Amino acid sequence: MTDNVPIDIIRSNQDEHAIGSRQLDQPASDQLEALPAEIDPGEKYNRDVPPDGGYGWVCVACIFWMNVHTWGINSSYGVFLSYYLSHNVFPNTSALSYAFTGGLSISCALLVAPLATYLIRLLGTRFVLNLGVFFEVVSLIGSSFVTQKWQIFLSQGVCFGWGMGFLYVGSAGITPQWFHKHRGLAQGITASGSGMGGLIYSLAVGAIIPRLGLSWAFRILGITSFVVNLVACNLLRDRNKAVGSRLNPFHLPLLRRPQFWMFLGWGFFSMLGYIALLFSVANFALSIGLTSHQGSIVSAMLNLGQGLGRPFVGVLSDRLGRINIAAFLTFLCGLFCLVIWIFADSMGVVCFFAVLTGTVSGTYWASASPVLAEIIGLRDLPSGLSLAWLWLVPPCTVSEAIALELRRPTANGGTSYLHVQLYVGFVYIGAAACLWVVRAWKVGEVEQAEQRQVSAVPDNPLVGNNATKEKREQPATSSSGPAPETTGAELWAPVGLIRRMGALRRV
Repeated sequence: MTDNVPIDIIRSNQDEHAIGSRQLDQPASDQLEALPAEIDPGEKYNRDVPPDGGYGWVCVACIFWMNVHTWGINSSYGVFLSYYLSHNVFPNTSALSYAFTGGLSISCALLVAPLATYLIRLLGTRFVLNLGVFFEVVSLIGSSFVTQKWQIFLSQGVCFGWGMGFLYVGSAGITPQWFHKHRGLAQGITASGSGMGGLIYSLAVGAIIPRLGLSWAFRILGITSFVVNLVACNLLRDRNKAVGSRLNPFHLPLLRRPQFWMFLGWGFFSMLGYIALLFSVANFALSIGLTSHQGSIVSAMLNLGQGLGRPFVGVLSDRLGRINIAAFLTFLCGLFCLVIWIFADSMGVVCFFAVLTGTVSGTYWASASPVLAEIIGLRDLPSGLSLAWLWLVPPCTVSEAIALELRRPTANGGTSYLHVQLYVGFVYIGAAACLWVVRAWKVGEVEQAEQRQVSAVPDNPLVGNNATKEKREQPATSSSGPAPETTGAELWAPVGLIRRMGALRRV
């Protein structure tokens, strides 16, 4: 039969079939990403493919150590907070003011996200990372000389937040650019750096302050973080050009997508719970009669759980679906707070709770980039993250303050954390509910992508009768781009959405 067919048509059909076969092996999100409406159809197969390794593992190591010396150091603020509250370091300063300092550092880190994204587009990733190193060192060294409460707000709060923000925003979108199949694992390893850093520095700060004093604790942290971050950030390489990243700090069309708003809801409620849990657990230990040293150990155990658990979260995400695992583990964290933390009354139980909850409490930080990449694609990931970090500023600022206000005095002169425990548990469950709605939407998107891929099989006898038959059995759908399917109202129809909430699907 091929004798009467020109050879160039045969090759064209074979190439088209080979391309279609490769696309059928890809996840639906990548199939959708491969055919954006604004790209010329002749260029749609020339998209970047992540190398899934190589120098990407060097980048993973660099981001891991940067997280150790940014979020890890920030996680030790619970030890500083416990010391401030018990030693009256700055007279006439309320517990609420101290609480705002810890939340202020995180909210400032997120507040600079649009500026950092703009500077990356203008001056490059490396400049932004080195700017972060500068602010963080100035913050820690400056904190060692403060004598008044407003100075500690500016140094340990605002300035440290700027440094942490430039370093985090500059590096957060790099790991997904290097990986596809192992994206969850790579992101889990980098995110575990904050947990391991929190473990190291919670114990270190708890030991340094009694021996060398508060000032030298800050100086040691400043010198160490300067050396490590300076090396790591200058070894890091992004793939923004290869991916074609849109480095727009305010890409407002994303706000027209309901799934993006539900993603923001997941982050908002997660941070209300995460910050309160992270900064309250050390002081909670004091409320049940433990010492300050034991409180620092409890805080370290929480960070140990984060450090050990996040790579496993990444592995599970790659195998069972990134949205599936993120939603389930967020719900599990809320459940642990309600059924374990409330009844913790001894060192052993509190440490058990801290390690167990630590594995799932920071699920947002371990999963935000991979999950958002599944929702909006790699090209819009920097813009989406920029908006997401800005959205998290309010909950990060007020979370610990809310937790301190929810404490109640007990009859024996102690402090009850029952309302705090209920608050943390239920906001985590609310966060999980938001992401579960996103999951239902994603299942619908995957189903539509599969229908388009099957219907796109060429009607050609050289491809095979089975493929042609499957094509004809599918309804005619457009393959010009994902916009009608991924943003259409039909995916948000209540009946279909509820049905897909219970669907067993890897997304």
